Amino acid sequence: MIPTPPPSPRSCGACAPEDRLGQVLAGCIQLTEVLGVGAYGVVYRAFDMRTGVQYAVKALNKVGLEPRQRTFQEREIQLHHQVSQHPNVVSLVKVLDSTDCTFVVMEFCPEGDLFSRITEQGFYIGQDALAKNAFLQILEAVEFCHSVGIYHRDLKPENILVSSDGITLKLADFGLATQDYYTSDFGCGSTFYMSPECQQSNSRPNACYASAANDVWSLGVILVNLTCGRNPWKRASMDDSTFRAYMKDRSFLKSILPLSDDLDHILRRVFDLNPAQRMTLLELKQAILHCPKLTSEPAAPMPIPSPTYNAVDAARDVAYLASGQLLEPIPHMSQLPAPNVQYSQAPSAISHFEHLPASRSPPMPSPEPQKANGPFAFFTNGQCTPHAYIAPWYSQFMATLPKHASIFPTRVF
Repeated sequence: MIPTPPPSPRSCGACAPEDRLGQVLAGCIQLTEVLGVGAYGVVYRAFDMRTGVQYAVKALNKVGLEPRQRTFQEREIQLHHQVSQHPNVVSLVKVLDSTDCTFVVMEFCPEGDLFSRITEQGFYIGQDALAKNAFLQILEAVEFCHSVGIYHRDLKPENILVSSDGITLKLADFGLATQDYYTSDFGCGSTFYMSPECQQSNSRPNACYASAANDVWSLGVILVNLTCGRNPWKRASMDDSTFRAYMKDRSFLKSILPLSDDLDHILRRVFDLNPAQRMTLLELKQAILHCPKLTSEPAAPMPIPSPTYNAVDAARDVAYLASGQLLEPIPHMSQLPAPNVQYSQAPSAISHFEHLPASRSPPMPSPEPQKANGPFAFFTNGQCTPHAYIAPWYSQFMATLPKHASIFPTRVF
């Protein structure tokens, strides 16, 4: 098991992301636009000067990295390459290596990510056929990753890219992915999408949680995003009033969101506190395939009464969450599920490396980490209206908010 990743590298040098614009890689791929900046590097828009094909190029800074930091950069590339053959995973085209930077050349999706598609355009919301088609594609990608023993651990709309006018979806960003079926990396990912067991403190010796079940919980939150344009709660913790209300009354989500009875039943299974009883990925896929209707018609606006939640209830649930029942001891290796042999011989990403001369630009500094604020609106007791997700002001308001930040301090981006 690889230990918890190291912190982000310290800033060194004074190279701004824009300084690489115009640079030509391997004699044909020119960097033309900055698409995003993270602690480890920059994502650029690029094009092949011979064919005109556009790419997204992730430039991973190598200067000043510790050996463990280099290991995690290489792991991201390796895991992404292993699953990039799937049509619903962003293709990893090639890796170009220089002395100070590794350039990962990937498929370019010009329509952006699922987050923007939902919050800025209101796409999928209230359109059951579109939402179902989109979610099934996400499930196909995650199912394939799990079949080869790779668990994403950072599933959220920002890490899902769209194309074909929002019809095709592709999973991206494997910076937090792992091959550990059981992991002790608590607090890994974005708080809005973490399962309750992922948020437990690592106070017990050898405490861990199941990576696959944690991914399923994240998928449940994404399903709410797609169908309702909302987050069900800020955090699946007893500190969150909406999650407490759901713990008290499992019908609470349906009382504040336009969920069909069938989808409400599915979400109750997905949001099961006990990972062992939580709906599996295959069960979720079958349930969505056979779900006749995802949403219901929004009702007229009216105040939603807050479910009663007394001190006795709170003490019971807090005790359950703190008891460690959600955690599992690390099993012996013989107990771990065997990898799918069909995919176990995926080619190594190392064969895709091409060596480049060192860049003339000075090393790039690491920017300040993004703050974790909630881009999706969420409900609080007594302050919600069932049909607010379609209000005209919603898209304008949501477009001004930052995206979810993965709080694990080792994101390779």
